[in-house]
Amino acid sequence: MTDDQSDSAAGADRPWRNFYGRRHGKTLRPSQKGYLSEDLGQLRLPGVTHEENPERAELDLTQLFGDRPVWLEIGFGGGEHLVHQAAQNPEVGLIGCEPFINGVAMLLGKVREAGVTNLRLHPGDVRDLFDVLPDRSVARAFLLYPDPWPKKRHHRRRFVTPEFLAPLHRVLRPQAILRVATDIPDYVRQTLEEVPKAGFEWLAEGPSDWREPWSDWHSTRYEQKALREGRVPHYLTFRRL
Repeated sequence: MTDDQSDSAAGADRPWRNFYGRRHGKTLRPSQKGYLSEDLGQLRLPGVTHEENPERAELDLTQLFGDRPVWLEIGFGGGEHLVHQAAQNPEVGLIGCEPFINGVAMLLGKVREAGVTNLRLHPGDVRDLFDVLPDRSVARAFLLYPDPWPKKRHHRRRFVTPEFLAPLHRVLRPQAILRVATDIPDYVRQTLEEVPKAGFEWLAEGPSDWREPWSDWHSTRYEQKALREGRVPHYLTFRRL
């Protein structure tokens, strides 16, 4: 069976089921296991999974964040940027989505250390979260160093495709900002081709859009890895039309 046939068989019940690839990495340290058992239940966004919400009823974000604007980070990795944004913007409610359990454990440790309280997370597939987020409910979104899926036959798994950009556009408010960071030139190409077609405008401001991060940027482990390996990070800002 080819890779594509295997993908098709595995994802027959839900398109693009393998978008994220693996969900587990190295063995968790005892402290990380403690974060998962002690803190995840309090920070996990309720009503996202099909088991909890089979009717796919919309989430009431005001119950979680009051009148605060809501920001969303899609694939928060180790959580460095997400916790930084939560600490720097207490007037904002943040949602982080990450299916990789090691990343979730790292985030929980950073949350405990920083003491932020304006953050909730979904340790799973962002598509399930899109199902239950209300229309025009998110004021800002971050897609930072997403999995590049470098093989051409896997490019359909990249986030910057219509299947994922359409629901993102739906849940973002008009004029909401989308930030995309990547160190993969072909991902830049596909982002600049697909994101504008999905109802966004690129806020190109010159070379700084390509070589330098945003003023409130907090470096992530993936950015540091890219720099160590000699790849050039790119930072793209879009606005939802």
